[in-house]
Amino acid sequence: MPSFLLLTRVGMAKLLLAPHFPYVNRHTTYSIKCLHLSPHFSVAPQLKKPRSFLQQTRHFSCRAFDADGNERVTDESAKPEAGNEGIDDNGSISSRGDEEKYPSGEFLFEGYDMWESLAVKFKMLIAWPWERVKKGSVLTMKIRGEVSDQLMSRFSSGLSLPQLCENFIKAAYDPRISGIYLHIEPLNCGWGKVEEMHRHLLDFKKSGKFIIGYVPVCGEKEYYIGCACDELYAPPSAYFQLYGLTVQASFLGGVLEKVGIEPQVQRIGKYKSAGDQLTRKSISNENREMLTTLLDNIYANWVDTISIAKGKKKEDVENFINEGVYVVERLKEEGWITGTKYDDEVISMLKERLGIPSSKPLPTVDYRTYRRVRRWTLGLTGYRDQIAIIRASGSISRAQGPLSSSSSGIVAEKFIEKIRSVRESKRFKALVLRIDSPGGDALASDLMWREIKLLAASKPVVASMADVAASGGYYMAMGAGAIVAENLTLTGSIGVVTGKFNLEKLYERIGFNKEIISRGRYAELTAAEQRPFRADEAELFAKSAENAYKSFRDKAASSRCMTAEKMEEVAQGRVWTGNDAATRGLVDAIGGVSRAVAIAKQKANLPLDQQVTLVELSTPSLSPLNIISGLGNSLVEEDKGIKELLQVMASSDGIQARMDGIMFEKFGGPASSISFVFTLIKDYLRSLY
Repeated sequence: MPSFLLLTRVGMAKLLLAPHFPYVNRHTTYSIKCLHLSPHFSVAPQLKKPRSFLQQTRHFSCRAFDADGNERVTDESAKPEAGNEGIDDNGSISSRGDEEKYPSGEFLFEGYDMWESLAVKFKMLIAWPWERVKKGSVLTMKIRGEVSDQLMSRFSSGLSLPQLCENFIKAAYDPRISGIYLHIEPLNCGWGKVEEMHRHLLDFKKSGKFIIGYVPVCGEKEYYIGCACDELYAPPSAYFQLYGLTVQASFLGGVLEKVGIEPQVQRIGKYKSAGDQLTRKSISNENREMLTTLLDNIYANWVDTISIAKGKKKEDVENFINEGVYVVERLKEEGWITGTKYDDEVISMLKERLGIPSSKPLPTVDYRTYRRVRRWTLGLTGYRDQIAIIRASGSISRAQGPLSSSSSGIVAEKFIEKIRSVRESKRFKALVLRIDSPGGDALASDLMWREIKLLAASKPVVASMADVAASGGYYMAMGAGAIVAENLTLTGSIGVVTGKFNLEKLYERIGFNKEIISRGRYAELTAAEQRPFRADEAELFAKSAENAYKSFRDKAASSRCMTAEKMEEVAQGRVWTGNDAATRGLVDAIGGVSRAVAIAKQKANLPLDQQVTLVELSTPSLSPLNIISGLGNSLVEEDKGIKELLQVMASSDGIQARMDGIMFEKFGGPASSISFVFTLIKDYLRSLY
């Protein structure tokens, strides 16, 4: 019968820009090294080949180095405790615990030597026709909408962060590419991905090639990326809305009360706001405190980054935001953008700079075409030691539902197969686990955690967090030997919540009746939605949730080498940014996938100046169903919220470990029973008008 579970992503208490804008048969390989560079490192523009980068498609290499190459971590399980000296009396950040002992994974650009250059030219001559790029071409890319952390097939229409960043790195050393022309439009992704894109743009600039940005519609995330460009242009009529950031929480308590629905919720953790949306009519003090801290951290990071990029004082950046500037010409005059130009004018400017006659077209290659260029063609493949990468994105479930595609969310049984394949294989020296998930089924999370722990006992495992790795997502990460997060990754949320709907009053109003015949004292615990819990049922329900929370918290404490009491201080369902999580011992280091790979090499006792091959085990499926789905998605804009809800209702049961939002849970009845309840609610609401 329909019970509910309150959860999911930053959903109903999500960070928004203000205002809104109108397995493993096929592998992906590449190589990487890591380097620890000083903050003032610079590269001469004549250098032509990068030796360190993060990229992910079918066969490619990347290099990075580490100045601390002789350094070895002898106690890989050592973790900082929460409440350490890195937090002052106000809870602000003053240090990042053990982060300095890890290599940075910083990008290093090196030039080709003569023989490498000749080898690359020869490979370009014998490359496939679709890999041919005209010399002097400009790589054109449009960044907008949703950005996935998964690899995508060529039939998919959306943007893939690993493939997008790979294009940046390939272009940095491709002698046929003269620079990048980047269209930046409203983004629908988290700040973790924005930081990763920003970092890769800065890495590309080390090649000495240009990046020209163009922003017809610009908010805070778009400008954050645009500031990494050499020049940033906007049309005279551009929409610039750099007014600041907001956080909001929505509540349905009053609505459900009016229609006769009583949510009976058990949440463990005072900051576990999942459930508030259904039970409350206003925000709680704890939720307000948590969201305010998150907002302050994101806002401060934005101001710091913009002030550095534009060479302005922080006070000037804040004054600019508070003035509400929207006139594009003023943005140009005050140095916030390079100038005002239409797209055709920027193209004409590029032709002039590249010495191309105005009567001839600008040679370009787009994102989708360029991602088909193999790393082999550019001389970036083939190294002996291998590190596996598994990507886990989306909601967590135990089994794949009938409405799910093979790429929908994190399916525990499939994920476990991949983890076991790495553990059983002698090929892989380590694993980098990339997580972008708000959580989901608590049992599924625990089963995956167990397999990750078993793997970590035999090989180094490093977790890398993207936009969000909270609740069930953090549950997975804490099985790793080290955790790397972006500054603004949303993580933590160590708590659980569960409940059911009491539909007694609604049924009375619409004249619906339901009778249950049962055997067993608690047989009707979740089956009887037509009445509230009895006292003994409520007690059992609460004890079950409390037991799930203690199991989650104690495993987190053990994984992070804390006492349960120390972990309780940072648990309680609270969400942290990556930076705050690092100072509280929940995260080990700040950075992206490249840093996670560098740490994996360090823990595997591989020389940090030795190149390795990364093998992607989460390659996109090319089954006919997924191809059709990909083509369909390029033609029709899906209602993804409804799609996800349907998938969840068809596959979910049990207690959940998720971040804020709503999800409905099936304990024993078919998914259609939930649809039936919603139909009743819809019909009742219609009868009111």
